[in-house]
Amino acid sequence: MFESIAPFFQRLDQETGWNFVIFYSRYEFERFVTGMSISLQLILWSMLLSLFIGVLGAWVQTSRSMLLQGFVNGYIQLFRNTPPLIQLLFFYFGLGAFTPQVDMGGYYEPLITSFTWAVLSLGIFGGAFNVEIFRSGIEAVPNATAEAAESLCFSSWQTYAYITLPLAFRISLPALTNNLVSLAKTTSLAYVIAVPEMTYTLNQVWSDNINVPEMMLVLFLFYVLVVSLIAAGLHVLERRLALPGYSR
Repeated sequence: MFESIAPFFQRLDQETGWNFVIFYSRYEFERFVTGMSISLQLILWSMLLSLFIGVLGAWVQTSRSMLLQGFVNGYIQLFRNTPPLIQLLFFYFGLGAFTPQVDMGGYYEPLITSFTWAVLSLGIFGGAFNVEIFRSGIEAVPNATAEAAESLCFSSWQTYAYITLPLAFRISLPALTNNLVSLAKTTSLAYVIAVPEMTYTLNQVWSDNINVPEMMLVLFLFYVLVVSLIAAGLHVLERRLALPGYSR
């Protein structure tokens, strides 16, 4: 692929001054591909962690333990009411200062990498919203449905896992789609803790090559494409899982 596009972009630079160096310099192209791969991984793992936290937190909110409910409510208020950028900095520089380091033979590396801190921070941030989204979906499931499951000797966990949660997931999909799309865009903030994703990588490229407009255009189009694909996929899932009487 690189060999087929490199001559065009090199000629474009020579004739017009539009310097898309990432498409004709092999070194910059490899940096670009690596940054794109890390961005996609960051988006995927952050979304999965936020979904896991959302499902678990919503289930805890249905428990009878006031202590557990209070813990989840406190978590929601804490992470929903603070900026994700501040949370990233807190996790990396605050909590990161107390994590052990590994001797790499003359120098030390933190046991938890900046990528892992970014996934944890962003996943926890998105999960705070997902808990409330799933909770509203659970409350929208008719009580008669859960009572029917209990009459069949389902335990509370089985009722939640096999009956309530699947229905709540369908009901919650429109709001969940909005939150996951927003979380995908928020992952671009990971550059502040030196995660070598797209924003960080292209920042290095335009610093080395003085081609800010071109790299900003690439960065803009990258997120437009990725976020549009995520939104389109979730909308397709929403239509396929729609149930008459439960969701539109």
